[in-house]
Amino acid sequence: MAHVSDLIGTDIAQYLKSHEHKGLLRFITCGSVDDGKSTLIGRLLYDAKMIFEDQLAALESDSRKVGTQGGEIDFALLVDGLAAEREQGITIDVAYRFFSTDKRKFIVADTPGHEQYTRNMVTGASTADLAVILIDARKGVLTQTRRHSYLVSLLGIRNVVLAINKMDLVGFSRNTFEAIVEDYRTFAARSGLHSVVPIPMSALRGDNMTDLSPNTPWYDGPTLMGHLETVPVDDHSQSAPFRLPVQWVNRPNPDFRGFSGQIASGTVRRGDRLGVFPSGKESRVARIVTAEGDQDIAVAGESITVVLEDEIDISRGDILARTDAPPGVADRFEVTLVWMAEEPLVPGRGYWLKVGPRVAAATLTDLTYKVNINTLDHLPAQTLGLNEIGVGGLSLDRPVAFDPYLKNRDTGGFVLIDRMTNVTVGAGMIRAALRRSENVHWQTIEVTKAARAAIKNQKPCILWFTGLSGAGKSTIANLVEKRLHAAGHHTFLLDGDNVRHGLNRDLGFADVDRVENIRRVAEVAKLMVEAGLIVIVSFISPFRAERRMARNLVGPGEFLEVFIDTPLAVAESRDPKGLYQKARRGEIKHFTGIDSPYERPEHPEVAIDTTRTSATDAADEIVHFLAGDGGVIWTI
Repeated sequence: MAHVSDLIGTDIAQYLKSHEHKGLLRFITCGSVDDGKSTLIGRLLYDAKMIFEDQLAALESDSRKVGTQGGEIDFALLVDGLAAEREQGITIDVAYRFFSTDKRKFIVADTPGHEQYTRNMVTGASTADLAVILIDARKGVLTQTRRHSYLVSLLGIRNVVLAINKMDLVGFSRNTFEAIVEDYRTFAARSGLHSVVPIPMSALRGDNMTDLSPNTPWYDGPTLMGHLETVPVDDHSQSAPFRLPVQWVNRPNPDFRGFSGQIASGTVRRGDRLGVFPSGKESRVARIVTAEGDQDIAVAGESITVVLEDEIDISRGDILARTDAPPGVADRFEVTLVWMAEEPLVPGRGYWLKVGPRVAAATLTDLTYKVNINTLDHLPAQTLGLNEIGVGGLSLDRPVAFDPYLKNRDTGGFVLIDRMTNVTVGAGMIRAALRRSENVHWQTIEVTKAARAAIKNQKPCILWFTGLSGAGKSTIANLVEKRLHAAGHHTFLLDGDNVRHGLNRDLGFADVDRVENIRRVAEVAKLMVEAGLIVIVSFISPFRAERRMARNLVGPGEFLEVFIDTPLAVAESRDPKGLYQKARRGEIKHFTGIDSPYERPEHPEVAIDTTRTSATDAADEIVHFLAGDGGVIWTI
């Protein structure tokens, strides 16, 4: 909504022109529960006369019905529009409001205060230039205040207003105000927040919102609105190196081929020499096409189509950049990650990574540490829970172009997506590329895998048995190996229980340990394939992502998934080790089929229904597959 101006009635053209060229400030409000974030925004709009008369009438009516101020105007209702928000008196979702004054345009995001909605706060803060962090003067600096302040710092916001609210409830005490400011500044300095402007206020009563309050004669700083209108905002996007993430290859007819997207940073001119990253191919800008027609120059924030002089291969997700200031290109990174899912992060499990329009398969290889929000201490960690923040290594299946997040949010920020549900589970910031050690090289070996396989008269492969506990995997795998050995083939059987006696004796059965269990076994199986062996692996391996990881370690046709399909009730009735009974009694945690899921293979090379096929017949069927469609063994 636009600020009321006399020009509207006298010179509408001049008003529209002045409005068009105003600067824009994006800011968020954040803090702990009941600090008054929604009330602050509502009061700001009210005092600045940015509410229509019908909105004001509806606000007065709603305040009497569902307000929390005893019949007086409840300004929070201007922002909290969801029924659940009004019922509970809290903010759940991010609410955006657009308004302007004579000096500046604003987009404000009201973010939730509850810890469980921290992920919503990250969403609102990702594009903000300034953060208004509220503190209830009665409560002081709380855990959630520290959490949001740390996130504000991580997300690159350097301008902070410390709004110490509800000063009317502490008698506008100067000592209370200064004690809170001192406490917060100590934490803020450790978080990297140095530009902090503290303001004592009462959002409900309007003190120091748009006018200085007579209740705080000892305060000589700016009002909240005065500061928002005048705070310098360093817009590095236009001075930063040129980056255009390609959103669309624009080919309306055979005579036109352009590359469309919104300029993330920098400036581009007709004739500039551009590189395409990650490929590194180069060309010059022939045309810059916009909705208004061709132009000679374009700057950050504009949506354009670039036409190049040369026909080079460019796809959605590539980045166009000037050759004299290229982005980095890497497939391994050190990242800061905010975990946003109920299910914990599992290092080693596969996720989708989305950075700009580029999507790649990603695996968190390790967690260096997680951050204690209260103390900012770095703590050892194997996983991250909901709303936890950690630093670790991320590995991708292909190189991508990037900039460190602190230099460019658009090309340095990413989200992680669950590959099964397509739900966003994490948000992260690229800190730096991880370079592989220059002292570690792949040693060329003259005796190859093919030579080792030829002398054994077989094709090396991994025969991966998967299924529930009690399905019969080990029994069938053992029979298959006996048949192959009797026929003169070179094999090795890796059994889940046997491996846990030695190589994996340090691992438990939580998801994070199970992933590491499979990773180690897959790497060992890969080495055995290099030795020319037929490797038989018998593991529950309940997660598709881990089985997919094992498949990707070897070449095409060298991984054969064998699904021993046994219904849970049948497997449980066998229960050769008594494990299901213990799991039902709660004596064993994370037991597949009981309190941990089993993800059935989608396209196994061999599927054995053990309710119809005996172990002996199953082994025969698998061996015949290896000699036929499997193409692994050439004699039986």
